[in-house]
Amino acid sequence: MSEDQKEVKQEKDYSKYFQSTFKAPSLKEARRRRKNTIQYLNDFSIPEDMKTIGQGKQFMIQTYGCQMNEHDTEVMAGILSEMGYTATEDPEVADVILLNTCAIRENAENRVFGEIGHLKTMKRERPDFILGICGCMAQEESVINTILQKHPQVDLIFGTHNIHRLPQLLKEALFSKEMVMEVWSKEGDIVENLPKVRNGNIRGWVNIMYGCDKFCTYCIVPYTRGKERSRHPKEIIEEVRSLARQGYKEITLLGQNVNAYGKDLKELENYGLGDLMDEIRKIDIPRIRFTTSHPRDFDDHLIEVLAKGGNLVEHIHLPVQSGNSDILKIMGRSYTRERYLDLFHKIKNAIPHASFTTDIIVGFPNETDEQFEDTMSLVKECEFDGAYTFIYSPRAGTPAAKMEDNIPMEVKKERLQRLNKLVNEFALKKNSQLYGEVVEVLVEGTSKKNSDVLSGHTRTNKVVNFRGPKSLIGELVNVRITETKTWSLTGEMVKEASVISE
Repeated sequence: MSEDQKEVKQEKDYSKYFQSTFKAPSLKEARRRRKNTIQYLNDFSIPEDMKTIGQGKQFMIQTYGCQMNEHDTEVMAGILSEMGYTATEDPEVADVILLNTCAIRENAENRVFGEIGHLKTMKRERPDFILGICGCMAQEESVINTILQKHPQVDLIFGTHNIHRLPQLLKEALFSKEMVMEVWSKEGDIVENLPKVRNGNIRGWVNIMYGCDKFCTYCIVPYTRGKERSRHPKEIIEEVRSLARQGYKEITLLGQNVNAYGKDLKELENYGLGDLMDEIRKIDIPRIRFTTSHPRDFDDHLIEVLAKGGNLVEHIHLPVQSGNSDILKIMGRSYTRERYLDLFHKIKNAIPHASFTTDIIVGFPNETDEQFEDTMSLVKECEFDGAYTFIYSPRAGTPAAKMEDNIPMEVKKERLQRLNKLVNEFALKKNSQLYGEVVEVLVEGTSKKNSDVLSGHTRTNKVVNFRGPKSLIGELVNVRITETKTWSLTGEMVKEASVISE
C-alpha cells in the first residue's frame, strides 16, 4: 500500500459505524431498557469455517480493570483456544492481540491509549496481526471517536455484550480491509455454555449476573455493561459444582451489583442472592465470596444466610462512596448516611468477626469541607479494614459529567491524603489485632517480592506471607502471625493449632 493510499484510509469517514453499530450513552433510554425481555441463549458454537483458523497461531489478551474483565478474558481465551489458537505473553509473536479495557477511571483509559500507541510501531512491522479493542472502553463514544481518528492501526472493536460473537468478528477482521466494529448489540441476552480458559485452578470467578440499573451519576458502568440480568440459579450452581469437582478451593460470585441478583427472574418469586448462596454453601468447596455489593439491595435474608458461616467467608465489600447524605443524593446512591450505618452495624452484629472494605470518592462536585468531614467521621465509626479511595474525575456520558467540577485539584489531593492516612491507621490497627493468632490461609502462589516466600489470603481477605514448600500452593494451611503491617501479615506455618475466627 502506497503512502497516499494509507493517508486516504486514515481520512476515511467512519460515520457509518455510529449509524449502524454504536449507541452513545443515554440515561433516558437506559432507564427504559428495564422493560426489555431478556433472552437466554444456550446454542453457542464456533462456526465450522473458524474452528481451525487459529492452528499454529497465538493470541495475547491484556486485561485492565475489575474481576468482571478478568472473567471476560477467561471466556475470550476459551473461545480463541477452541478456534485453534494458543496463548502467549509475548506480543512480538502474537497473531491476535486483544486489549480488554476498563472505563471506570480516566487513568485506566490513558494506560490503554498508551499501549495502543506502543503497538502502532509493531503493527507497521507486522501488519498482518490483528489488534482488537474490547471491554468497557469500547462502549464509550469519545473513545471510539479517538480510535477512529487517531489509531487506524486498530483492526477490531467490540463491546462487552458481543464477546460470544468473537469468532464472527475475528473472521471479518481477518478478511476485511476495513476496521470491524460492533458494540452495544444484544445487551439483553445471557449466553450460556461459553468456553473458558481459567487462570489457575485455585480461585475461580463465576458470573451470577450482568449489568447494573443503579445509575449512580458518576458511573459509566450501567452504559458499558447494560441492564441488570441474572443467570438462572441452576446454571450457576452447576458451574460451581463443576469447579468443586476440579479441585478449586475458592469461588467468587461476580456481578456489578450482586445484591440485585434474582430481581429480574420473574419465574422465581422472591428468589435473591441469599437464596442462591444458601444453596451454594452446601457444595463441597472451602470458600465462597461475592462482589460487589450495593447497600440498597443488601437485605436481611442475605445477612441471615451469611451468618451461617461454613464456606461463606467473613469478608464484606460494601462501597459507601461518601459519608454525607446530600452528596450521596447527588451521586444517585439511593441511601443515606444513616441507612448505610444501620446496615453496617446490622451485618457486624450478625457476623462479629467479619472484615469490611469499602470504596470512597473525594472531591465530588460541590463537596464542602464539612461534607468531607462527614466521610472522615464515617470511616472512624466503621473502622474499615481497607478502602479503595479515589479522586473524582468526570466520565463522559454520565450525568455528573455535566456538573461543574468545581473542587480544585489541590483540595482533592489534600482530602485524599488525609483520608488515606486515616484508612491506613485502621488497616494497621485491624491487622495488629491478629498478632500471635493462627489463621487459615489459602496459598495462591509465591510473593511478588520474594519467590522463596509463599503468599495467600485469609478468609477475611487479608494477605499473608510465610515460608514453606511450594508444594503447599493450592492448599489451605494454618499460619501463626508473627508480624503485622498495614496491608499484609507475615507468619510461620504451624502443623496443629486452633484457628481463630478472624
